[in-house]
Formats: sequence, structure tokens, C-alpha cells
Amino acid sequence: MMRDRTAAALIAEAFGTFLFFFVGAGSVVLGDYLTANGGTGPGLIGVAFAHGLALAVVVSALGAVSGGHFNPAVTLGVWIMGRVTTGRAALYMLAQLLGGLAAGLALKVVFADSWQPSNIGTPALGAGITPVVGIGVEAVLTALLVLAVIGTAVDPRGPKIGGLAIGLAVAADILVGGPLTGAAMNPARWFGPAVAAGAYADWYVWWIGPAIGAAVAALIYRSTLADAS
Repeated sequence: MMRDRTAAALIAEAFGTFLFFFVGAGSVVLGDYLTANGGTGPGLIGVAFAHGLALAVVVSALGAVSGGHFNPAVTLGVWIMGRVTTGRAALYMLAQLLGGLAAGLALKVVFADSWQPSNIGTPALGAGITPVVGIGVEAVLTALLVLAVIGTAVDPRGPKIGGLAIGLAVAADILVGGPLTGAAMNPARWFGPAVAAGAYADWYVWWIGPAIGAAVAALIYRSTLADAS
């Protein structure tokens, strides 16, 4: 029975990550496609809400199965909170990376002639943004996301509003950080499109930044904000 629950959780993490990225990164590639065909892309607001709404839906739909992480940084934060074992956290991260890669490959097939300008929506540093600044930006954005996850989905005192707050956190982060770093907040969000497109520039930004942000948010919450009773 325990194995069945673990398998179901891993499938949920991989499938949810795939759906989240297919819609989120897909909204970026859609801009390339529409521009190439004389149209107008969804723009920053459209990309932000595509990511936020998709995440809100998959967290609400699959949270009961796996907790609805869909992000190695979120899994790191939940692990620091002591709500997931080390082994399960490692398996979650692997499932998320595989789901992200599947989404990247699927988008490459769908947008076969127009994925190149954005490298399938791979996050990239904006003009004048150094890797160090990018790491800082990703850390702050991820801290907000992980705070939303812990406060509404992990802490039993939090409001039970499904994935709404988590999706809104992602949308808000993209509105601010999208032009700066792509506002991935999620190593898997970088990994899937990057591997599919072969775009690895400044790769460490989207691993180090989210890890720092998730760790800081979780440590602050666990040490000062969590219910000590």
C-alpha cells in the first residue's frame, strides 16, 4: 500500500509538472509562433497568468495525491520544514525533472518551426543582469513562492484555498522578474526547456537562486513563524 501511494505521488509530480510547464513555457513559445506568423504574442501579463493559472489548477487537482510541489525548490522547502523524508524528496525532484523534460520535448514537437527564438521558453538573463544579480532575483522570487506554499498548503493553520495563493505568487513573480531572469523560481522549469533546446547559458542561476530562496523562506518559517505547540 505504501509503495502504491509513493508511485501515485511520483506520477502526480511528473504529470503535474508536465502540464504546468506545457502551458507555462508554451505561452512563451506561443509568442514566438504568433510573431513569426504576423500575430501578437500574449505578452508578459499573458505569460504570467498562463503560469499562475496552470499551477493553481494542478496544485488544486493533485495536491491531495503528492502535496503538489512540481518544483525541486518547493520540495527542498518542504523537506526543511520536516514534512517529507529525504528519500521521498529526492524521488520527487527526479519526477519533476522528468516531467519538465517531457514538456520541453513536447513543445519542441508542437512548435517545430518557431521554438528557436525563446529556446522553448528557457529562462534567460535580461540585458544588463549579471549572473550574481540573477541569482539574487531568483532567490527573492522563490522565497515568495515557497512562503505561499508553506503558509497555505503546509502549515495546518493556513487558509485552505487550494492552489490559488501559490498560482498568484507565481504570476506576481513573473510580472516583476520575467524580464530580468525569466522568473523560473524552479530548477525544473529551466531544466526541461533547456535540455530540449540545448540552451545552457548561465545554467547555475536557476539552480542556486531557487535553492537559496527556498531554504531561507523555509528556515525563517520553521524557526520563527511555525506553531511551536
